[in-house]
Amino acid sequence: MSASVILKARRAKPFFSRHPWVYAGAIAQVQGQPSDGDEVEVFSHGGHFIARGLYNSRSRVRVRLYCWEVNRALDEGFWRERLDQALHLRRDVLGWLGPGKACRLVFSEGDGLSGLTVDWYDGWVVMQFTGLGLALRREIFTKLLVELLHPRGILLRTEKSIAPLEGLDLTESVLWGDPPQEPVLIEEDGVMFLVDLLGGQKTGFYLDQRDNRRAVRRYATGRRVLDAFCYTGGFALHAAYAGAAEVLGVDSSSSAIQLAQKNAERNHLRQVRFVEAEVFRFLEEQARNRERYGLIILDPPKFAHRQSAVENALKGYRRLLALSFLLLESGGILVTCCCSGLITMDMLEELSNQVATKARRHVQILERHYQPPDHPIAVACRESSYLKCLVKRVC
Repeated sequence: MSASVILKARRAKPFFSRHPWVYAGAIAQVQGQPSDGDEVEVFSHGGHFIARGLYNSRSRVRVRLYCWEVNRALDEGFWRERLDQALHLRRDVLGWLGPGKACRLVFSEGDGLSGLTVDWYDGWVVMQFTGLGLALRREIFTKLLVELLHPRGILLRTEKSIAPLEGLDLTESVLWGDPPQEPVLIEEDGVMFLVDLLGGQKTGFYLDQRDNRRAVRRYATGRRVLDAFCYTGGFALHAAYAGAAEVLGVDSSSSAIQLAQKNAERNHLRQVRFVEAEVFRFLEEQARNRERYGLIILDPPKFAHRQSAVENALKGYRRLLALSFLLLESGGILVTCCCSGLITMDMLEELSNQVATKARRHVQILERHYQPPDHPIAVACRESSYLKCLVKRVC
């Protein structure tokens, strides 16, 4: 008999609706003595079975829910079924699996596997755990991924900011097979990218910006382009490939800039150059020098990791927008990306309005984008929607 978690009165509705996160504040009682990572059953205050999940006393998310069937155990067969469903989307629906391809195979809550992300890079698989319960089952997931995908190797990457919040103690390692001996080469819409799976940010590449890079290509032809927070050149190279007259990428990471330059050389894109610099200071210097661009891409790191950080995050975005307005020529295109889930599209649009009013510029929203379909949004967990992108014309 597994341990049981009893919810407080009037706190069960989100979980009957399949939201996967049971916070400590919603729990009235824990029956039994579950260890961290153990399977538990969750009941309403009135004693009605809701779901089955994994317990973690060290996390604010005390239980992550996975199964709403009364008699279904969270065993290897259950996890295989969930992985099968996720792989079916990427392989059979999207057609994004294969040699030279890269995509997200498992998107945590979006695929009903809260606390796990899995990425595919030309035959190599990279796993990240943000939930203790699934991290303790990493041998099961490694075995299943080997059986289902026959990869070249499976790598474990860690999210250092998450570890203390979940009680995770993981070391980056090779879980199965062989690690790549050099950066892995992938292709995206005709552009080739070298990806550092062992030392790059996240799992090596920002797979979630696929659709937004396509959007940039539509506006790049003939323009002078600035790609701020360029990392390894994702937006910059797509802009150059689409026929931009000149492209400048800037990032504070020397290793990212070095790989970005190699990517430009591999694609024979000679109108691209990259600069290692602190981005805010670089933009200020460009403004002082009265530089002008026809297309600017802003893809900063996550500014708001918690609700208390939202106000400061909005100040950061406001400063970026104000500097960009100084650098954009009349009729220029501004692409603004935000990966902070706590900041909504409405917030970004209102911020654009405020900055435009102060700068006495007229702004038109041309396109709104979110994350691509290999990062599916679970309707029961709207928090799985996090990426926003606005394409604007600034006159």
